Amino acid sequence: MKLLIQKGRLVDPVGGIGGVMDLLIEDGRLAVIGSDLRAPDAQVLDARGLTVCAGLVDMHVHLREPGFEYKEDIASGTAAAARGGFTSVACMPNTRPVIDTPEQVRWVLDRAGECCGVRVWPIGAVSMGERGEALTDAHALKEAGAPALSDDGVPVQDANLMRDALILAKRAGLTILSHCEDASMVRNYAVNEGRVSRTLGLPGRPAIAEELMVMRDAMLAEETGGAVHICHISTAGSVDIVRQFKKKGVAITCETCPQYFTLTEEEVLKQGSLARVNPPLRTRQDVEAIIEGLRDGTIDVIATDHAPHSAQEKARPLAEAPSGMVGLETALGVTLTALYHTGKMDLSDLLKKLTFHPACILRIPKGRLSLGGEADFTIFDLNQEWTVDPERFASKGRNTPFAGKRLKGKVKYTIVGGKIVYQDEGGR
Repeated sequence: MKLLIQKGRLVDPVGGIGGVMDLLIEDGRLAVIGSDLRAPDAQVLDARGLTVCAGLVDMHVHLREPGFEYKEDIASGTAAAARGGFTSVACMPNTRPVIDTPEQVRWVLDRAGECCGVRVWPIGAVSMGERGEALTDAHALKEAGAPALSDDGVPVQDANLMRDALILAKRAGLTILSHCEDASMVRNYAVNEGRVSRTLGLPGRPAIAEELMVMRDAMLAEETGGAVHICHISTAGSVDIVRQFKKKGVAITCETCPQYFTLTEEEVLKQGSLARVNPPLRTRQDVEAIIEGLRDGTIDVIATDHAPHSAQEKARPLAEAPSGMVGLETALGVTLTALYHTGKMDLSDLLKKLTFHPACILRIPKGRLSLGGEADFTIFDLNQEWTVDPERFASKGRNTPFAGKRLKGKVKYTIVGGKIVYQDEGGR
């Protein structure tokens, strides 16, 4: 089977190829890049006026299956990924049962193989059952197909266990993705500690609870030589810590999410539990520091932390509702609107954080264009405006604080292995 993508604006931040190009895909792989290509037996995709890049990679999603299929399942989650332009997603292990054995990794891979075609990379747990007591078998998880380890959602509180995990993960050639919060300081608090928490009369999650754990894991990475990736970084202090340790040559990387460079804690006063995320939305100063971290390269990745919940759960009072928001179907639009169309970042640097960098941290062969490589592409209209309507989501989750927001930048096609797995119907 052949697919000819004609006259799209190719953006390749890694190889440096750019401009209006044609791409010929044969048998699921990129065969030719050129101009005015001809292939009479190929399916033709007219990409005039559209941007073409390597398939987006989201290294932090919650697909909820097995165990929480009422929130999301692998089929609905990968369909949402396709609508958002993501050709590869890495799913967190906090399912029921936890993804802590090779059998569980293989189960997720088999289940994903029955779905729309978006590639799923199951993250293995750091500790058995995410209980923070006994470590999993890093080598066995890697052999089964896990690209990294994480106890996301239940941060590793024991410093000695985290140290041992980094040592073993290094031997296995894996990165540990760390959700950094001191559990004794945050408990199940709903909002950032500050003006909004005082206004609501609620205890808050202080920024220092994140920063203490970022510092701990940075120091452990320096001491062990293991690779640590800080998930969903949200405070100015955390950005500064990562920046300092990167300058020292420590194997530390980090990600942030669209909500942390667009929304502040004030959103909780407007939207209640829909704006309850973990870590919480912070201050305007934190948002500005996150943007600067993205601009100067301190923050390597833009991920979604896609966390679907049922409408009934999110309808609970703020202090009782679960934390999290869906993000797969809005991430590219929010990012382009907030960072590219405002002139804060150029398109090439922005796309690296959505493609090449997450693939490198996960050590998976994705996120870049290569002749002979698997043909995973995202095609989008940089300038098309659209309004976020959760009722149109493919995800089971509707929990987004971006509902009703007007965004600029829309996915038109998602291609995985040369197959079109999503095509926009053209609605605005």
